[in-house]
Order: sequence, then C-alpha cells, then structure tokens
Amino acid sequence: MTRKPTEVRQEEIKKAVLEIIRTDGIKSLSTKNLSIKTGISEGAIFRHFKTKRDIILSIINDVSVDLIGNLREIAFGNKNPKERFFDYLCNTINYLTKNNGITILIFTEASHSNDEEMMEKLNYIFDSQRELAGKIISDGMSMGIWNDALSVEDITMLYMGIPITHNINLVLKKGKELKRDYCNKMMSLIGKILEK
Repeated sequence: MTRKPTEVRQEEIKKAVLEIIRTDGIKSLSTKNLSIKTGISEGAIFRHFKTKRDIILSIINDVSVDLIGNLREIAFGNKNPKERFFDYLCNTINYLTKNNGITILIFTEASHSNDEEMMEKLNYIFDSQRELAGKIISDGMSMGIWNDALSVEDITMLYMGIPITHNINLVLKKGKELKRDYCNKMMSLIGKILEK
C-alpha cells in the first residue's frame, strides 16, 4: 500500500477535525478520535502536524485563503452591486454550511487558549468580511442604487449578524441547513434596509 503525501493526510486530518466537532462537539476532539476517524495512528497524526494548535492554525489559514479570497473576488467583480452582494452573502453561507463546525472550532480554541496569533488571524477574517461587504455597499451607494445617508459601517455590522445567526442555527439544529431560500430572504431584508 502506498503512503499518501503529507498534504493529502493534512487535508484528511482537518476534515476529520471539523466532522468530529460537527457530529460530537468540540469536547470529543482528541487524537484518539482523530485516529479513529482518519485511520491514521495517533503518532502519525503528529508527523503531519506537530501540535493540535498547528492543525487549528492551518484550518484558520484555509478560511483566510478560501473564504476571504473568494469574497475578495466577488467584492471587486464586474457585476452590479446587488448581484455582487447576493453572491457575497450566498458564498459565505454556503462556505459555512459546507464547513459546519469551523467557527465553533476556531473561536472556541482561540478564546479558550487566549492565543494571540489565532486571535489576530480571526480579527483579520472578521475585519476582511466587513471591509469587503462595505466595498460592495459603498459601490451601490455611489451608483445611486442604495441610500447613501446610511452608515456603511453600521450596515456591515448588521450584515455580519447573518452568518453568525446561520452558524448558531447549524449548531442548534445539528447541521440541518436553513430553508433553501435563506440567501434570498436575507438579501431581501438587507435590500429593504439599503433602499433609497
């Protein structure tokens, strides 16, 4: 049997971490459970990641690259602001649904361990989401689509409640997705707030 490359094993480990958190809660995240879930020995897990912290940091870095990178492309895209904002919102919701458990993991671990580097990276993710959403909103205001008397900062803070609420729902409903038209409903709500 051929040995899988480290990069493949690292992805399997990170996926297993999120699956354990999603199905059994963060209290069940242990090397023993990771070993069972991945089929990799406990010792081998630490050949791919030196510490549990390294696994968490790698997951946080994935969020920065995958989610924020994609949101940046949407925010600076060529579509009109309404379409960009809808894509932005739905992309965020889809990412969080697909990676259910990710926010529980990174916020719990960062706050519990009081890890300065993790907190700095989480601040970057949070601030980037607000900044990029703000860019789309500002574009819509400058084009006369939305009410420019509103505070972009306040609207982006209100917007951030949507993915947070979605995460809470995923946790409380054990991963069951919200209604299919969730993005449409949330976009409609934000649109009414932004209307001239």
